[in-house]
Amino acid sequence: MKKRYIITGANGHLGSTLIRMLAPTGAQVTGLVLPGSAAEEQDHVQYVQGDVRDVESLRPLFEHSEEEELYVIHTAGIIDISEEETPMLRDVNIRGTEHILALSRQYHVKRLVYVSSVHAIAEKDDYAVITETDRFSPDTVRGAYARTKAAATQAVLDAGRQGLDVVVVHPSGIIGPYDRSGNHLVQMITDYLRGMLPACVRGGYDFVDVRDVAKGCLLALEKGRSGNCYILSNRHYEIREVLGMVRSVSRGKKLMVLPMWMAKLFAPAMQWYAKQKKQRPLYTKYSLYTLRSNDRFSHDKATRELGYMPRDLRETIRDTVVWYKSLYQKKSPCCAG
Repeated sequence: MKKRYIITGANGHLGSTLIRMLAPTGAQVTGLVLPGSAAEEQDHVQYVQGDVRDVESLRPLFEHSEEEELYVIHTAGIIDISEEETPMLRDVNIRGTEHILALSRQYHVKRLVYVSSVHAIAEKDDYAVITETDRFSPDTVRGAYARTKAAATQAVLDAGRQGLDVVVVHPSGIIGPYDRSGNHLVQMITDYLRGMLPACVRGGYDFVDVRDVAKGCLLALEKGRSGNCYILSNRHYEIREVLGMVRSVSRGKKLMVLPMWMAKLFAPAMQWYAKQKKQRPLYTKYSLYTLRSNDRFSHDKATRELGYMPRDLRETIRDTVVWYKSLYQKKSPCCAG
């Protein structure tokens, strides 16, 4: 039997990277993009326009020949660094996942890999290592995004206990080249390159290359144990370290480092300023909280069982800067460095 890969969120940072990896192999791939969206043309890849909130619009995504087996990687979702839980956030992240699960059962999908988040895992004490769990609840996590991902992850595992072959992966903070979808972490780098980042804050998080997460998804599809979860993390990096790497590659300017108390004090003003400029704020109450939270995520299970090996972030930053310059150099002469 031939394999057909279904990638939801095919225009997103992770989804498009997965397609970029699969296309050269000759694999048959169907990507889901929102109605009216254009997608990068690739050999052996077809795109279906649909919305995870509308189950009927998803049916063409699952159409396949009798000689094909379906494998789904569900990356579609909204990442939100605000505190507010909007109806859109719930509809996409929870109801959208429920729709994908229902259709996966109906069309006899061989395996579904759900891309959750480390934010769906309940935090531990500051010095405790965070490992995989098999129970998720919105009541044990902080932030609207985390609550929706916890609820969706539990729905996936429940479907697994009812007979659907599912595997869950939990990426940490995804960063890297090829992003056209507005990844907040990539925005931090591009804002710096464009001279639009006035300062950075003291704090950090576990950052991982999008290509390593994509490879981890494919490894989970191939080798993961059904009903299991795998953390796809890297290690902790301070924000000033990350931007220091960007500065080293791009020969940019050194930024002022704000203490956390000052960043929290000025966060409302920075959000107001971003709104006036019709830009997304990078520093919100929730994003600043995240930069001080416990991020001691262990990817030992993924390394042991899947062969997952994240790269050094210096390579990620270099490739991101090179990609950005090649794409936007004419528009951003300040970045020619």
